[in-house]
Amino acid sequence: MEIVRQFALLGQENEVLLQSRQRPIVLLEKKNDYALARGVSPKNRTVGVMLPYTPLHYLLVKDHFTALVMTSGNLSEEPIAINNTDAFDRLRDIADYFLVHDRDIYLRSDDSVVRIVDNKQRFLRRSRGYVPAPIFLKSRLKPIIACGAELKNTVCLTRGEHAFLSQHIGDLENLATYEFFEMTIAHLKRILSIEPEIIAHDMHPDYLSTRYAMEQNRMMRIEVQHHHAHIVSCMAENHVEEPVIGLSFDGTGYGSDGTIWGGEVLIARLDRFERAAHLAHTPMPGGAAAIKEPWRMAVSYLYGAYGKDFFNRRLPFLGKLNQSKLNILVEMIEKDFNSPGTSSLGRFFDGIAAMVGIRSHVAFEGQAAMELEMVAEASSGDLYEYAWSSEDTIQIDPRPITTGVVMDIEKGVTPSVVSGKFHATLMAMFADLCVVIRKETGISHVALSGGCFQNAILLSGLSKCLHDKGFHVLTHEKVPANDGGIALGQAVIADAIARRTG
Repeated sequence: MEIVRQFALLGQENEVLLQSRQRPIVLLEKKNDYALARGVSPKNRTVGVMLPYTPLHYLLVKDHFTALVMTSGNLSEEPIAINNTDAFDRLRDIADYFLVHDRDIYLRSDDSVVRIVDNKQRFLRRSRGYVPAPIFLKSRLKPIIACGAELKNTVCLTRGEHAFLSQHIGDLENLATYEFFEMTIAHLKRILSIEPEIIAHDMHPDYLSTRYAMEQNRMMRIEVQHHHAHIVSCMAENHVEEPVIGLSFDGTGYGSDGTIWGGEVLIARLDRFERAAHLAHTPMPGGAAAIKEPWRMAVSYLYGAYGKDFFNRRLPFLGKLNQSKLNILVEMIEKDFNSPGTSSLGRFFDGIAAMVGIRSHVAFEGQAAMELEMVAEASSGDLYEYAWSSEDTIQIDPRPITTGVVMDIEKGVTPSVVSGKFHATLMAMFADLCVVIRKETGISHVALSGGCFQNAILLSGLSKCLHDKGFHVLTHEKVPANDGGIALGQAVIADAIARRTG
């Protein structure tokens, strides 16, 4: 622990986590005089730390290493290699040396990743050390298998008052990961002696998990909306069964109307939900390309706020863009060509990150939003203006926030101040919106779920704003807020629907 203190800040809760029998990776705040190489966790205020947990680890560090920089043995989007031959075949182009072992690995299990926010443990990934320990539920469930999300996939099996979430499986985008998904289901069914009667899956028709569910002819099939599952996963781990206001914020989820959701305010019950409010839909020019190139979302929000007049705004990031690409992008938005609408808060974070010059392209999921969080300074109390419609389903207008950000950039306000003000505005806006919904519904429980709540500033700040307005706030402590926890919500919803429909 003395070595860890040389480069990271350690509180008592972090020490307990690091030395626990689960030995997770714990995200720690870097010290100002950070002693490790700059290439370790760049543009990030935190660093992931794990203590040795196998005899082999202790042998590796016995010669007074300060730290070993480690990553999983796999190429991006592929499962971890679990035998020597597989490692040689898949990793020979990126690894100079191999340390081999004669102990075979039967089932993959990535390291668990946790952090402390508001003095509570938060999972970013729940895997090795915690699986297959059950999540204890308030009510008994039928035997169910839930197939999880497409990204950060986990599956869930239920038996009575126990829900068994699998280890992290990964992104179901290739054959190798899909085979691991099938193997994990078979393994859990066998070791837990569960024969499911119901299979729950995402509404997206093209997900591999959905296709798997459609092939299971002996079980009752129930489709579950992505953001509803997020909220119910939070309700389930908190043993809440009455209606809640659910704030479900992430990058992508298939909506009930077939569009891309992600900035959702739901009135959620276990068996159904209503979409009370959402971010107004904004074009994603290029579709999935806008996820990897956040500058596209920045342009889309600017076009929504200014039309073509945004070309006249004094924004440094615009001058760095290829003008031909920029003109084509605007034409795509105008003609509604390959520009699906999205209500995603994650995409709004991406757009603001690109606008202030933090990141126009990403190397991994969520990078732009994460770096926007990392530069944020505590807000002085100033907020951007915000507004929403008065329709039955409230639409939150991103334009006032966008124009406020632009004016600050043109005044020379730093990205750190803009980021802090943007975060503070979101907290105030959604807290005020919850007050409006409480007046209409009488609901005072608010559940926070979705990948955006991996953002510690948003999670902590919005929780405080809601507490200050008299809400009972539900957050995740036992399962990830991201898609790694969604299978739990799918299972609980499927049980509730099955009981309602008989």
